Amino acid sequence: MQLVDIGSNLGHESFAHDLHSVLDHARAAGVAQIVVTGASEQGSVDAHALAQRWPKFLYATAGVHPHHAADYTSDTHERLRTLHAHSEVLAVGETGLDYFRDIAPRATQQFAFEQQLELALACGKPLFLHQRDAHDDFIAILRQVRDRLSACVVHCFTADRRELFQSLDLDCHIGITGWICDERRGAHLLPLMKDIPANRLMIETDAPYLLPRSIKPKPKTHRNEPRYLPWVLQAVAKARGESEESVAASTTSTARAFFRLPA
Repeated sequence: MQLVDIGSNLGHESFAHDLHSVLDHARAAGVAQIVVTGASEQGSVDAHALAQRWPKFLYATAGVHPHHAADYTSDTHERLRTLHAHSEVLAVGETGLDYFRDIAPRATQQFAFEQQLELALACGKPLFLHQRDAHDDFIAILRQVRDRLSACVVHCFTADRRELFQSLDLDCHIGITGWICDERRGAHLLPLMKDIPANRLMIETDAPYLLPRSIKPKPKTHRNEPRYLPWVLQAVAKARGESEESVAASTTSTARAFFRLPA
């Protein structure tokens, strides 16, 4: 089986000392391609650098997460525009709204989100979207331009049926992480898996976050890595009543079509 991890924060400091080993482990686990998330101006630069260092294995997104929205300036916008001129940078984001922590003021988050939607309209690349506890504003802003955008994925989907169907109604793809392996807070996702069309469903680790709780024994570091993507696959396949091989094939095919990745 070949898997594609559509969202991994490999620029995180926890990978600085052993990234070569992390990538070797990922390949051994069947992860054929990884999209490295750019979640800030510098993080996007770093993600692009990693994609250049490991061509045809690592790719990148470039954007500013809502937590960093207060840092979004005209210079940031131009830096992102420059990054999106590179072929290794596949999507705009991580961008969206996060009212769960409200680290940046909501109006500031909305401004940064709208700026990045404009960027996506200009460059024609897909959107890598983040939304937490902000669905109504998120959907309202996205809906205004959705018919002029390329593909969109709601990354790390953790919400309910209403939010799922409204996202699908806007022709969004859905990214599922190890949240689905968390019996404490992810069980509500299990019955929703059958509602996601196969050509809209993708999987991701969001490493180093969201280590699947189904891994036994737990890794000593509690750090998530791309090599643990098969545990997400396993949970999704079981919830859909399909084989892991079938879901691996469909999610990989969908990810490659979405990001225009080579087979």
